[in-house]
Amino acid sequence: MNLRPLRQRPLSPLREHLRESFWVAPLLGCLGAVVLADLTAWLDDQLVRLMVSETGSSAELTGFTAAAKSVVSTVSSAMLTFIGVVFSISLVSLQMAASQFSPRVLRLYVRSRLTKATFASCLATFLFTLLVQLGYEETNDPQRTAAVPIVSTFTAVLLVLLSLGLFVLYVQATMRLLRVPHVIDRVTRESLTVLAQYRRLGPQVEPRSRPGPGTTLLHEGHSGVLRDINPYRLVRLARRHGTVFHLVPRIGDFIAPGTPTVLVTGGSPPRPRRIASALNVGVDRTMHQDIGFGFRQLVDIAIRALSPAVNDPTTAVQAIDRIQVLLVALGRQGFGELGELRHRDRDGTVRLVQPVPAWASLVELAFTEIRGCGAGQPQVTRRLAAALDDLLRITPPEHVAPLLRQQELLARAVADHVTDPDNRAYALTPDRQGIG
Repeated sequence: MNLRPLRQRPLSPLREHLRESFWVAPLLGCLGAVVLADLTAWLDDQLVRLMVSETGSSAELTGFTAAAKSVVSTVSSAMLTFIGVVFSISLVSLQMAASQFSPRVLRLYVRSRLTKATFASCLATFLFTLLVQLGYEETNDPQRTAAVPIVSTFTAVLLVLLSLGLFVLYVQATMRLLRVPHVIDRVTRESLTVLAQYRRLGPQVEPRSRPGPGTTLLHEGHSGVLRDINPYRLVRLARRHGTVFHLVPRIGDFIAPGTPTVLVTGGSPPRPRRIASALNVGVDRTMHQDIGFGFRQLVDIAIRALSPAVNDPTTAVQAIDRIQVLLVALGRQGFGELGELRHRDRDGTVRLVQPVPAWASLVELAFTEIRGCGAGQPQVTRRLAAALDDLLRITPPEHVAPLLRQQELLARAVADHVTDPDNRAYALTPDRQGIG
């Protein structure tokens, strides 16, 4: 078997944790503003000393000093108001997205690099101008030429221009994220990225097996959703104890104190706290390492669109389009045999066995709820019928049983909602656009 070296980490959680955190970029921006303020103050001192040594007088800089202080003071007060505007737009966008799509898609706004860059730039500009003003107060002595803020003023102007440019891009990106096609396309692309990560693990993804007898360790951390795991820490821990860890919950499961987390076979089991430190438990799911969460978001968007309050079957059809894309990717990449993921140490010994969703469960997740909510909508049922027909053409014969089951359940659901034979036949006619 071609084993992947342990040093390659396609499922490493650190990068994803940083992307899920909103405070990192603003904090780095503020630290950069402090460093930049010190640097520009030093450059101002050097530049003024050079000019005085050449001209012998600093009188010609006095007028510029007063104008510079006025500019920086105006920028400082205006930028604080500007930050409030950006924050208000973000809150309105989040509320509209939660009501229009699903609360699960709010993570797209939190992960947006442009949103973080805009906030970081605005905060850095405000802090920089504030520090520059403090420098003016400390160097108010007219005998000291270092109080002339030449470089600081031009730097403040450049930071304002940068903030304005990012704000324009931020508004444009926010408007795009409030449109259904762009949201579901983002969810689909992130889901395909997760599938590609698992595909790169290649032969380590194998059918599920029954573990031998061992010791079951219970969760001792706080309760929440298992967002992801650190497989490399668990592999090192299992190697140190000479054991094999069989992870009990799947990524996305809710675990509480006392929930079985790991079945330890062979060797001596470690303390449960060591296991808990490698599990990332939070209040909601993330796309990282979670194959089914992309389907969950698309299904939520579809059934919300089919609710009586919204009644938008076209949005549901657009979600079904992307669901079909994900199922096609699963079928073509050989994910029909998904059952468990086996992580190995540097010697090739299996140290961690992680359960992952099977093909049948993902097919059920993709179609069950949409079928139940849209059985009376011919636009939705026709699109579902077309998706199932296309999947049956490309799926290997050994994996078509779940699709045939969904096709049968779709016919039953339509029969329960549509009594007229002609309308029933029309509702089950495959159409990739739903109704033209």
